[in-house]
Amino acid sequence: MTVALKDGVLQIFDVDHGQCALLTIPTPAGVKRVLIDCGHAVSLNGRPWYPGQHLQGLGVKWIDLLIATNYDEDHMSGFPDLRARGIGIGCILGNPTVSPEAIAHLKSEDDMGPGIEELAAVLAVRRGMQWEQVPPIIPGLDLSWFWNPYPFFDDENNLSLVALLNIRGITFMFPGDMERKGFENMLRTCSPFRNAVAGVNVLVAPHHGRENGICPEMFDEHRCNPNIVVTSDDYKQYNTQETTGYYSKKVKGIAWFRDGGARYVLTTRRDGEVRFSFSSGVCLVW
Repeated sequence: MTVALKDGVLQIFDVDHGQCALLTIPTPAGVKRVLIDCGHAVSLNGRPWYPGQHLQGLGVKWIDLLIATNYDEDHMSGFPDLRARGIGIGCILGNPTVSPEAIAHLKSEDDMGPGIEELAAVLAVRRGMQWEQVPPIIPGLDLSWFWNPYPFFDDENNLSLVALLNIRGITFMFPGDMERKGFENMLRTCSPFRNAVAGVNVLVAPHHGRENGICPEMFDEHRCNPNIVVTSDDYKQYNTQETTGYYSKKVKGIAWFRDGGARYVLTTRRDGEVRFSFSSGVCLVW
């Protein structure tokens, strides 16, 4: 299916129990692309699906920014394929307090998958080159990001990078696998994050919709009231998909989605790839 670019498109892909999204946005300097995580699907329509394969099929050879919201394999399993296809990456943005060595230490207890291993190696090489990982300025995109410090937290989930992408005036929150105690710490210690949550329009459910990703304070005390929640997950596992009822009560909802009427929570397992398109100040989800 051809995607009409217009003022930009954000695609949240169906990548099993993982995460991968792509923002494509036209600018006066050409089309810019931001990849949020780099998970892959073991079988999509009967065959594996990789973000690098998707990009290569479009003739794309360069990603301006890769945001690594979480240093777990399901967020980065497609990274080796992306590099093997020769797709260049400008900036790699992750939790700045977690070094490549810290990634290896964090993964030593539950094994480091090939995606995270290669990401850590690339980050180490870039550090050795003194290549400062500073996100590019992209017209039409206002990017902010928040994190908990290592080693104050010593688990990958609460060291997730929470990325807020304001695209043409619509704010999307990608919180990785952040859990309640991590959210609580950021709300307590980071006033910019505390002030930003009320402006979120689309929330990607933390930790693939697991209950431990819910932070009631964010909704009840700090006025987070998005229009829609999107859960990136496949079949029911790891106590995921138990939070749809909760989130449905915390969002405004959208009146129309694919001729099916009102929706409050979208899921890649039910809805497949979810797209947000931007045109003349209007954002459509389809």
